[in-house]
Amino acid sequence: MKLLNIEICDVTLRDGEQTPGVSFSCQEKVEIATMLDEIGIEVIEAGFPAVSPNEKQCVKTIANLGLDARICGFCRAREPDIQAAIDCNVDMVSIFIPTSELHVRLKFKKSRGQVLEDSLTMIDFARDHGVQVRFAAEDASRTDLAFLKEVYQRAADHGAVLLSFADTVGCLIPSEMNRIMTDLVTSVDRPFCAHCHNDMGCAVANTITAAEAGAFQLHTTVNGIGERAGNASLEELLVALRMKKGIDRYKLSTLTRLSHMVEKYSGITLPRNKPVTGELAFSHESGIHIAAILEDPSTYEYFPPDLVGGERHFILGKHTGKKALEHIVASLGCHLSEKQICKVLDLVKDHSEHKCKITPEVLRKLIKKAQESPA
Repeated sequence: MKLLNIEICDVTLRDGEQTPGVSFSCQEKVEIATMLDEIGIEVIEAGFPAVSPNEKQCVKTIANLGLDARICGFCRAREPDIQAAIDCNVDMVSIFIPTSELHVRLKFKKSRGQVLEDSLTMIDFARDHGVQVRFAAEDASRTDLAFLKEVYQRAADHGAVLLSFADTVGCLIPSEMNRIMTDLVTSVDRPFCAHCHNDMGCAVANTITAAEAGAFQLHTTVNGIGERAGNASLEELLVALRMKKGIDRYKLSTLTRLSHMVEKYSGITLPRNKPVTGELAFSHESGIHIAAILEDPSTYEYFPPDLVGGERHFILGKHTGKKALEHIVASLGCHLSEKQICKVLDLVKDHSEHKCKITPEVLRKLIKKAQESPA
């Protein structure tokens, strides 16, 4: 097991809120930030203060909560943006500029060199006002590596304490992330951040790979929300770090509660089979599986539900076996004969094959029907 030197920066309150249609109230942001802090997240990106007066007030409110987490404000490389974040009393500003030829050409109509020079002036401005700077390269994954190294080295020379690599359009696979991040961390003497999007479903894998390659600060959002297909999922990343890397300083038992809170406040419904916190994450129907789980849960659960504040559920359906049914019937306080159990099992399978969900109420009706059948 390769030991990792990492910290987590959760960006739910900024990048997560950039999910189309999502807007958190200030109170909702406070509740989310407080729970992130309870989990032990080291850095919370509280928002984009220049967006609106209300957004600025929300960031300021979070910065003044007295949390253990360091609070970061997100900024373009513009003096008003940075000043707005400074006014919020944040610990750090994240100054971002596009670095790919495509982004610079379409968004700035300037040379990449000029955009870089302008941004270095903004790093100086922020540092002169007493805040730490994280310098972020937008669309870094589509930027030629020689220029990207120059960008990061110049930012480091101007005092940026962290250098952020953004896979803005989620175009990398883990082997590419490993190659690029390994090159970067050995080329520039500053801690690197990995900010991964999930357009091809690789955000969590790319984030873990970046950490293995030497990245220090890992960016996440709760439930993986964010622009388009979202960002690296906080709950999935933390469980992977716990199970595969032995990092146990985070309070994982709060993850399910936090996940459901963000589901409610964002209006983005979790897929039922969402890893870690979805409805089916610890649900079992197969009779063979349930029989084994009743003996030892680790047979079909890599990590226990209570690790993340979840619950195990046995679901009745066409794959249900007799032992599982006996367990569930007993949990309802019912006692059936062998013949009655077999009758209920037949009814359960028949209902399921007609796409009828076996709820506790349905099961009680089937039990009653079996009990009323001739002996």
